[in-house]
Amino acid sequence: MNPNLAHLQPYPFAKLAKLKQGVEPVDKTHIALSIGEPKHQPPAFVRDELIDNLDKLAAYPVTKGLDTLREAIAEWLSQRFQLHGVCADTQVLPVNGTREALFAFAQAVVSPGSRVLMPNPFYQIYEGAALLAGSSPHFINCSAATGFKPDFASVPEQAWRECSLLYICTPGNPTGSLLELDDLKQLIELADRYDFTIASDECYSELYFDEQNPPAGLLQACAELGRHDYRRCVVFHSLSKRSNLPGLRSGFVAGDAAILEQFLLYRTYHGCAMPLPTQYASAAAWQDEQHVQQNRALYREKFAAVLEILDGCLDVQQPQASFYLWPRVGDGETFARELFRQQHITVLPGAYLARAADGSNPGLEYVRMALVATLEECVEAAKRIKEFCQ
Repeated sequence: MNPNLAHLQPYPFAKLAKLKQGVEPVDKTHIALSIGEPKHQPPAFVRDELIDNLDKLAAYPVTKGLDTLREAIAEWLSQRFQLHGVCADTQVLPVNGTREALFAFAQAVVSPGSRVLMPNPFYQIYEGAALLAGSSPHFINCSAATGFKPDFASVPEQAWRECSLLYICTPGNPTGSLLELDDLKQLIELADRYDFTIASDECYSELYFDEQNPPAGLLQACAELGRHDYRRCVVFHSLSKRSNLPGLRSGFVAGDAAILEQFLLYRTYHGCAMPLPTQYASAAAWQDEQHVQQNRALYREKFAAVLEILDGCLDVQQPQASFYLWPRVGDGETFARELFRQQHITVLPGAYLARAADGSNPGLEYVRMALVATLEECVEAAKRIKEFCQ
């Protein structure tokens, strides 16, 4: 067996199941706010496109993906992030969900013995990818003091020197914080200085509150610097959150053509080509914005209702983007266990999404709440949480 498997920790939801083991909740309908699985209806036209192309299951797909899909993605990227063109042939690669791609990317680009830097708290795939690539994770704490952005200034120069890959997540999971264009430009400068790749997880980029001010992206920062080759920079996007299609397992990687050429080589051996019906359905989804705007409106309504109820009883604020709340509750594990027992609501302790670094676990006093349920369920959950806190 790969000895690096011994370094993997249980996944956050395995820890959560253990925390709840033996706890008898009250006789109320269960409300799950723990998993970031969208519950809004998927677009009907995407389903129809999938059905209309089921006959193409008889053909092997190629790893690089259909021209139709890559061109739809390139057009969407160019419009969404004000880019001066994206080459669909060399700068875009469809993937079977960004979870798989974020993991596989490290296996392709990380030098064994190097460091992989990542925010803390974080999406646990980053850590597992680093460990199984033979690298050492370096955690960059995100706290209230930094607006829940990674404290890049705290990273020792030696860690930058040994870095082969930096994972960033903007909007952040679980905090919903944003890296601004100036932040991203500074990271690009560091990548040039210390010769590492930036992998920007932007899967929550389309879940924001102000229609006139969408979150910035890493390729957008490149374009403003005149780096239209997106050197050292790669972004990851998904239809899971944007289009309520987590089961479609469809996303893409885009950016530096030289890096993507090698990543495509890796993926050719990896055997992970996206099925053709999925590709046609995905192209249709990337070409439509109306359903995405409607999706954002539903989340805005839920956040407004929930935060009004929780005002004054919980230390929580609206995030800059995403569908998560990140309230400070004292002891996250105790809060989660007792909330489950007393109100039959499941939330995720923040400590399960972070690691001890620089003497503390930045998730210890927090829980993550995913406002993915219906408006009615979210409102009911907020009322129960208020009762619990009081």
